[in-house]
Amino acid sequence: MSGQGSAVAREASSRRTFAVISHPDAGKSTITEALALHGHAIGEAGAVHGKGGRKGVVSDWMAMEKQRGISITSAALQFNYADCVVNLLDTPGHADFSEDTYRVLTAVDCAVMLIDAAKGLEPQTLKLFEVCRHRRIPVITFINKWDRPGRAALELLDEIEERIGLKCTPLTWPVGPGGKFAGVIDRRGDDDATANDMVHFERTPGGTREAIQTRLTGDKAAERFGEDYATAVEEVQLLTEIGATHDQKLFESAVTTPVLFGAAVANFGVAQLLDVLIEHAPAPGAREDAEGEPRPVDSPFSGFVFKIQANMNKAHRDQVAFVRVCSGRFERGMVVTHAESGRPFATKYAQSLFGASRDTLDEAFPGDVIGLVNATALGIGDSLYVDKKVLYPPLPSFAPEHFATIRTDDTSKAKRFRRGIAQLDAEGVVQVLYSDRRGDATPVLAAVGTMQFEVATHRLTEEFGVPTTLDHLPYELARRTDPESAEKMKRSPGTETFVRARDGVVLAAFLNKWRMQTVKTDNPGIMLEPLLADADV
Repeated sequence: MSGQGSAVAREASSRRTFAVISHPDAGKSTITEALALHGHAIGEAGAVHGKGGRKGVVSDWMAMEKQRGISITSAALQFNYADCVVNLLDTPGHADFSEDTYRVLTAVDCAVMLIDAAKGLEPQTLKLFEVCRHRRIPVITFINKWDRPGRAALELLDEIEERIGLKCTPLTWPVGPGGKFAGVIDRRGDDDATANDMVHFERTPGGTREAIQTRLTGDKAAERFGEDYATAVEEVQLLTEIGATHDQKLFESAVTTPVLFGAAVANFGVAQLLDVLIEHAPAPGAREDAEGEPRPVDSPFSGFVFKIQANMNKAHRDQVAFVRVCSGRFERGMVVTHAESGRPFATKYAQSLFGASRDTLDEAFPGDVIGLVNATALGIGDSLYVDKKVLYPPLPSFAPEHFATIRTDDTSKAKRFRRGIAQLDAEGVVQVLYSDRRGDATPVLAAVGTMQFEVATHRLTEEFGVPTTLDHLPYELARRTDPESAEKMKRSPGTETFVRARDGVVLAAFLNKWRMQTVKTDNPGIMLEPLLADADV
């Protein structure tokens, strides 16, 4: 290994790149903020709505996010912690934006599965976990909101093992039931003398700063917390007896999941989670290209675009391509090759990203995320490289379930309307479809959830100054097809065929699955292939 390669490998080994997945309202933005606080990237954690004089969460930058207190975009946060560089890719928590979350999960090496202690595994969590399973991403589980009444800890572990097949290996265990959270027994130590030591949490005023932590010996903990501590010790002994102990190889193979307990809003257990991420989350490794060949981290620079975002900051009316570095050392200003076109691409305007904040970035290593500004030639899933060509696997699209035509009645803004539609399509906010039946002036928007339509119309109004009219179409599902099959289906009632603007893929939309089955029966041999979401992935 060359000196340059050795340096790159060392830098890669110090990276931890992960995302948080959860059902809406499980506390994902709050845990993101709490992790950034413990990494000293911010001085004070924000409330989701920024009420009472507290700032809003740094990772939620879009106006709609601040108004509604939800995450509907993805954000990249980078900070240093314990001699490591942490890359936290925040993802949309709302179910309507699962396609954006899928794209982010292609760019991480680990995921934190956030579970509400009272609700357990919820539908969106299960769906996103299946994406992790499909991509063989190791998962760390954080059971949140233990400061509120909830279900029993052992019951939650049973649910995880029974419903998703991951064996739970708790690294911390709660002292006190939900709503009476005193702290955790830390199971990470190897010393029998400290095996039942307890970390006691005390909330700081307002809960905006790191919690006060006091380590107590078993005797001190028993004296202060009596029956709650005794129960916790018994449960920990049971976990040991049944073999629920951490095994790094099984975790990295996505067979087991380390489990921690906490309350993100009070910053309880967050420090332990961050420590576990540093100690156990895998560093970036060789990533397979489209041919299945692994590209070592110390190979010359390569990366792929997993997200495109425009107008993140009103002071910067531009477009940013988020690129995951897969191999080599990136240096600002280097000329890379755009794999899809074979053309050179200059990286003079490279930036690091912290929510909506941006700073000039001079270098980056495997696991890091770089923002390339005004990268209008790049699309989602595109690969970049120097030296030996590499093409990374394309990022599949989810199957849309909602369709609507969109138009502007102000003909003087037609050009601006087309530019806005193209921008939303490039970012993957919605899928933009065209058909011979409706013409180019009336594109059809396709989405996983209806809130994507709200974001599209909101941004067209706010960012492009174009008022629009949306008319919902009755279709409920789509399949990939080909031009020959599309021609055969043109006269089928309850069916419409489209061409997807971003990649030229032909889609057939149907009123429902029964209508689709009838069309298949009437047109034997036509091509109808499921998209990603239909494959339960």
